Amino acid sequence: MIALFDSGAGNLRSVQNTLDEIGANYELVNDAAGLERAPKIILPGVGHFGQMLRALDEMNVRQTLIGRIRAGVPFMGICLGLQGLFERSEEAPDQKGLGIFPGTVKRFATSARVPHMGWNQLDTVRPSRLLAGLPERPHVYFAHSYYVPVVEQTAATCTYSTPYTAVLESGNVFGVQCHPEKSGPLGLAIVHNFVKL
Repeated sequence: MIALFDSGAGNLRSVQNTLDEIGANYELVNDAAGLERAPKIILPGVGHFGQMLRALDEMNVRQTLIGRIRAGVPFMGICLGLQGLFERSEEAPDQKGLGIFPGTVKRFATSARVPHMGWNQLDTVRPSRLLAGLPERPHVYFAHSYYVPVVEQTAATCTYSTPYTAVLESGNVFGVQCHPEKSGPLGLAIVHNFVKL
């Protein structure tokens, strides 16, 4: 059973449709108890970094979520769900992230058109369980104005004014900056690879 966490900042209906299409067994949760009983967790996010992290605090789930991730529960963050794994974001400088990884989420340069919206290519940096079975340079759908710089945990990059982390993998922790729920068959394959871990 996958816990699909509803922080109020997620594209939940589309993610639910994706999970339904691949036949995944999931439960929509919005409290610590739901996270505690989940053998896998997906955190989608659309909108503002500060708003999502404040919502997690208001729901009193921050420490439970961090604890479950650090306990080895497979976790996948989508878009803001990926960005929230880091310490901070330039989108909300005073708001602490989950701090699973060090670093700050950056805003694209003023010379770039934001948001970065539409289809773009993934470039694999190292073997990736999320991208297993996908074409070598798949095109997936993005919609974001902030990005995670390339870090030690980067499994694939995308280039939009600068190369950045598009897929992150570190042990039980996975993140995608793209929206697999909007990326057609390739997006279904990414989610299915997480489900079958």
